[in-house]
Parts: sequence; structure tokens; C-alpha cells
Amino acid sequence: MKKDLLTLSDLQKNDFEEIFSRTGELKKLQKKGKSYTPLKGKTLGMIFYKSSTRTRLSFEVGFHQLGGLAIFLSSRDIQLGRGEAISDTARIMSRYLDGIMIRTFSQESIEEFARYSEVPVINGLTDLLHPCQILGDIFTIIEKKGDYKGLKIAYIGDGNNVANTWLTAAAILPFEFSLACPEGYEPDKKIMKDALAKAEGKIKIMRDPFEAVPGADVLYTDVWTSMGQEDEIDERKEAFRDYQINRKLLSKASKDAIVMHCLPAHRDEEITSEVIDGPQSVVFDQAENRLHVQKAVMEILIGGGKQK
Repeated sequence: MKKDLLTLSDLQKNDFEEIFSRTGELKKLQKKGKSYTPLKGKTLGMIFYKSSTRTRLSFEVGFHQLGGLAIFLSSRDIQLGRGEAISDTARIMSRYLDGIMIRTFSQESIEEFARYSEVPVINGLTDLLHPCQILGDIFTIIEKKGDYKGLKIAYIGDGNNVANTWLTAAAILPFEFSLACPEGYEPDKKIMKDALAKAEGKIKIMRDPFEAVPGADVLYTDVWTSMGQEDEIDERKEAFRDYQINRKLLSKASKDAIVMHCLPAHRDEEITSEVIDGPQSVVFDQAENRLHVQKAVMEILIGGGKQK
């Protein structure tokens, strides 16, 4: 039976551990220059409704490294972008492809696509969720901290798709999560309600970033204005002006805290250049690990798991 990755709630705890373990193994193989091609002869279709740097590169390069062919499909270049039914597109693409990655606006659209697809569908990003990003982030935390269990992660800024996905992860995995955001910029209400109910006190949502970071092992932020919100830039800059990760805020976290940002960054807005380029920043390791974690996801979903 085919499996999709549309949200981290599709995963059980053992699925997370399998992905992280396999990510580490695949990263070691790649660093040693060893060829490993379990997806030889397979093809991935990559549908993009949103522009991308890391998502396109990491999926395309990763699938190539696993021996397969990845095909970039802009929404402007396929009939889906001209009104063809999602159900028809999914059925047809399933006849041609072995897996499909979609980076789009609507979570509902990707879920509809997956219902009609006979091959695995991977969420490369929607306005609601960004599961591959957070898988790569947690793997980075494991690399830098030895584990994620029992740590405190503090997210400062907009309650966007990245924040929603961190909440989803915190509802399943054993770490503390505190989120500070301005009024009116909270995460999705349903996701927030479900996570708070499931996490048994491990999640706290507040206004003041200086209340969120004490004792934090990880400080995390994202841009204040996401794609599609460009007409809100001035309003958002005003709302988020006290939510910058800077030296003062970082000093309130644990002494060995690491700083993360999913990129692209608007330097000296949500994070200062001093911090993002500083010794506690792991943002570029985090960006690289998108490649390795997505290779693990694609091997598991499309290749049927590790080859013996």
C-alpha cells in the first residue's frame, strides 16, 4: 500500500526514528563519495506553484544521487495550471511517475491530489505545513545536540507553516516547545488546539519572546512576511519589530543554544547578521540537511526502504 508524506501527523514515533537513522546513514555515504542508487530507473515528478531554491535543489539533486530522474514541472507548464481537474492530473501522473513532490499554496489541494494518486505524494511546502523542513531541522538538532528528546525549542515570530509544523511535531515527539508571536499572528487554530491537547503541557504559546527563550536549547525563527503576503510588509514589520533574534535575546537562552532559520532570511529583520553568521548559528548545516533527510524520505516511500 502506498504511503504519502503530507503532514508530520502521517508519521508515528518509530517512523521519525527510521527517517533520522536512515538520514544519518545516507549522509555518511554521500560524504564518503560512495554511490548508492536504490531508485535507479525511477522517476520523480516535482510540481511547483511557488518559487524555490532549497526545495528544488534538494529534491532534484537527492533523487539523482539515489539513481533516479527528477522532472521539474512548473504550474505554468502543465494543464493543472490551466484548469485541469486535480483528480485527472493525479491519475495520469501516476501512470508515468513513481513519486510526486508538490510545492503549492493549498493543503487541501495536495491532499486531494494524494487521494487520487497511485504513487507516493510528498509535501514540499504548502501555506499550512512544511514537513520536510522540520524533519531536516530535527535531524540537525540531533547532529548538534546528540538528541532532540527533552530539549526546549523556542520559536520566535510568525505563526506560519513552519510554526504549524513544529507544533505538529511537538504533539508527537518528546521535546518542549515555546512559541512567541504577536496578537493576530498565531498559528493555525485547529493545529494549535490539537497540539496543546496532545502535548500534555510541553507546548506554551505567549506574546513576549523574552519569556519564551529562557532555558531554550534551540532558538528558531522565520521571515515575518511569507510568499503571497507582500502587500502586508509594512504592517508586519511594525507588528514584529520586537521579535528579532539578536544578541540580547540569544543571551537569555542556554549558553550552548543553537540558532536556526529555515531560510531565505531577511537579514537584520527577523534575525541579525551578527547572529546568523555567529558561532551559535547552524542555519547552513540545517539547509544542507534538507538534501539528506529528503533522500531518506524518498528511499522509504518510493524505494520501499533500505536496500539489503
